[in-house]
Amino acid sequence: MIGAVSAVGIAAAGAFAHGTYHRNSPVFGRALGRLPLPRDGVRIAALTFDDGPNPEATPRILDALAASGTVATFFLLGRHVERWPALAARVAAEGHVIGNHGWHHRKLHTQSPASVRTDLELGTAAIVGATGAQPRVFRAPHGFRAPWVSRIARSLGQRTIGWSLGVWDSARPGVGAIVTRTVNGTRPGSIVLLHDGDGYDAAGDRTQTAAAVPLIIAELVARSYSLVGVPAA
Repeated sequence: MIGAVSAVGIAAAGAFAHGTYHRNSPVFGRALGRLPLPRDGVRIAALTFDDGPNPEATPRILDALAASGTVATFFLLGRHVERWPALAARVAAEGHVIGNHGWHHRKLHTQSPASVRTDLELGTAAIVGATGAQPRVFRAPHGFRAPWVSRIARSLGQRTIGWSLGVWDSARPGVGAIVTRTVNGTRPGSIVLLHDGDGYDAAGDRTQTAAAVPLIIAELVARSYSLVGVPAA
């Protein structure tokens, strides 16, 4: 009997940890971690950018996207939007999917429901104020969630998005490494996590990612990928 109780406790703890730390876990509410594939066999993938806008990297990334006619998804951080509203407005004006990344870039699994709601509402308000667009998707910082995080996002009309490929571009491993990791790791349906900003340093250096983006796009297009925004529904 004691062994059975212990096994149940271990299983419950494992499920809780999976829900907290795995960016695509369904335990605390579904998170989209891979794009649904079209029936016509088109190879699709999504480039997503977290923690922006950033005055150095975001314009360069937008230029590369515009030059190639590529749509991407930007999970904007509210306090950075407030600092650089014109950049956020440009992201929206150029037709990219706008996502909410909250305001503070806190690890939301450590926050109370009231704190999470405030963070998401502040992020939403900053985005709407700068862009006029209501974000319909949300990504938790680091992908960490508590049981109430996706529920609160859903109450704001925002679908939780995870990712299938993280390339650790935030560690600044070099342009070549970012390109190679992204291109070699992308599969049909991949949602790729990149960064055009730094969640902890508003002026953090993301120029390696900016330099990598046009090369990534060219390589993926050469491999017959169509690059799309993440779906809100």
